[in-house]
Amino acid sequence: MNLAASPFPMADETRLADWLLRLPLLPRLLASLCAGAALPLAFAPYDVWWVALLSPALLFALVYRQSGWRSFWLAEAFGTGLWCTGAFWLYTSIHQFGDTPAVLALLMIGFVGVVMGLFNAVSVALSQRFFQGQVLAFTAFWVIAEWCKTWVFTGFPWLFAGYAATSHALGNLAPLGGVFAVSAVLVGLGSTFAALALAPRRYGLLSLLMLGVVVLTVYVGHYRFTQRLNTPPLSVSLIQGNIPQDLKWLTTYRERTLQIYGNLSKSEWGRDLVVWPESSIPMFQTEAMEFIAATRDTARKAHSVWITGIPYLAEEELTPQSDYTPFYNAIVALGDNGHGLYKKQRLVPFGEYVPFEGALKWVLPSLKNDVSMSSFSAGSSDQKPLSVKGHAMAAAICYEVAYPDLTRRNARGSNFLVTVSNDAWFGTSDGPLQHLQMVQMRARETGRWFIRATNTGVSAFIDDQGRIVSRSPQFKVAVLRDQLPAMTGETPYMRWGDLPIMLICMSILMLSALGQWWRTRKRTQS
Repeated sequence: MNLAASPFPMADETRLADWLLRLPLLPRLLASLCAGAALPLAFAPYDVWWVALLSPALLFALVYRQSGWRSFWLAEAFGTGLWCTGAFWLYTSIHQFGDTPAVLALLMIGFVGVVMGLFNAVSVALSQRFFQGQVLAFTAFWVIAEWCKTWVFTGFPWLFAGYAATSHALGNLAPLGGVFAVSAVLVGLGSTFAALALAPRRYGLLSLLMLGVVVLTVYVGHYRFTQRLNTPPLSVSLIQGNIPQDLKWLTTYRERTLQIYGNLSKSEWGRDLVVWPESSIPMFQTEAMEFIAATRDTARKAHSVWITGIPYLAEEELTPQSDYTPFYNAIVALGDNGHGLYKKQRLVPFGEYVPFEGALKWVLPSLKNDVSMSSFSAGSSDQKPLSVKGHAMAAAICYEVAYPDLTRRNARGSNFLVTVSNDAWFGTSDGPLQHLQMVQMRARETGRWFIRATNTGVSAFIDDQGRIVSRSPQFKVAVLRDQLPAMTGETPYMRWGDLPIMLICMSILMLSALGQWWRTRKRTQS
């Protein structure tokens, strides 16, 4: 008998398992869709963290003893629900700022949900096809699927289960194994609860193992891998200009934008560091040289360092073979005892660059010399940190901070981190607050303070444990002042990245495969 498709319960299964096994496919699909749609409640701004236990548990129960193909469609429904609700902030940027009709914008979000749902569908189908009902294999495939979202088709690293524990005890694993280690514990615990509800005698030993992992995780929270340097913290001001997105890039509003940031900073010169958000100078540095020189001189006279986001036209990189002068989304540090330039490495598809742009220009040669149809260039991976008052400051621009491995590589050798962003694209949706939560997780992973300067909020000071020390209101002009301590040392995650948790997941799958082979062999011999 094929147990994966059998409607009859095993001897050690509960009545709940019996009822679930008799449940038709359509109600299963609807339940799975709702379970996925509920998972974003575990993240900011709702922070109902235990939903990150319940939602994977429901999916595990719904695919329990189902065939690989049935599991594929059930998990696809789960993933579609997750992305259509968790990434609904895309609607604001597509419809409101992209001038896309509402119906088409909703269809586009549905398409994103279906495509991103494939990560859940494939991982769960493989788990059910080869490791029927094994909690650890289910968890390992989930974590591998999340990791794949950071690089497949350049990546869309959003809505990882581990973010639910950013401000909770289970987040203590972040310095050891990053957000994916936290995801592993949450999903492992959730699916263990489901397994115990379905077949308690079969999964009793596993529950003890998961309890041990939780105790270890809480204990790890008492250990600090990084320490404060014995130097005075820097006095820092984050400037939030609250420039409306529909005005930000108008050439007629440029001078007004510069005036807003200049006026807000007048009272802040004299502090160690003054930070402006992403693209707060809304033009190339070659077009704003007089303003930049004047502001730099003001900062220098006041013994301040000035950091600002700016589009950077790299005339020094122009070659006879270039179609146009390369340009970057960048951060520059200027002023007294401050210098450096950071060019954004991870660009937003269709926002900052056009995928397959080279092929399109080959097909449509008229685009070749049209700079308005050109993409930002990506910065190199070996850039040095910014220098601020004798300290090294690692940088991340907007969307980059969603990439755990990129942030931890940039953070190596630094004393603190800065990210600048313009979340006005996402309006009053959940997107900006989900984005802020990711910065908190990056701070826990690296054991460093993180400052975040944004155009419309939330600007924030985040300590080395991922706690928000101070924050600005959204959609208001604001100046946020606080102290920034310098840190030293490396967390295990900074040193080894995602390698340990990926090796653990692969080892689980290998051991599970050996166990399956051994049980099959014993059955055939008896």
